[in-house]
Amino acid sequence: MGTIANVLAGKGHQVHTISADATVYDAVVRMVERNVGSLLVLDGDRIAGIVTERDYLRQIVVKGRTSKTTRVEEIMSSPIVYVGPGGTVEEAMAIMSDRRIRHLPVVDQGRLVGLVSIGDLVKQTAKDHKFHIQYLTDYICGKYPA
Repeated sequence: MGTIANVLAGKGHQVHTISADATVYDAVVRMVERNVGSLLVLDGDRIAGIVTERDYLRQIVVKGRTSKTTRVEEIMSSPIVYVGPGGTVEEAMAIMSDRRIRHLPVVDQGRLVGLVSIGDLVKQTAKDHKFHIQYLTDYICGKYPA
């Protein structure tokens, strides 16, 4: 199974962020513009949390609050769970399943180096399986010596 570093090598290291004191409206606009489902929330240089589409639905829509007057820090999920680049895709998927989350920041020696989504991990898993199937097919067909 691949590592988180493999996933980041394929998708890139870009992380979309927003400040903790921004409005939820600004966060939603940024997510829509960038076609992402979450933003990492920064308080200065410190990772303060993560805000997701689910946070918006649960904390704004369902509770009848307004996104233009509510700050991100009021609805963000915190503390965040994260993984290191050396972790496996399987470990990250287990964390996501256990915590019922869809996005994981990747931190290396205290420094943010990326963000992976459940979709990224599924894509990497499919890629890994395709490679193994092709290898086994080639082996069965005699392309590799026994």
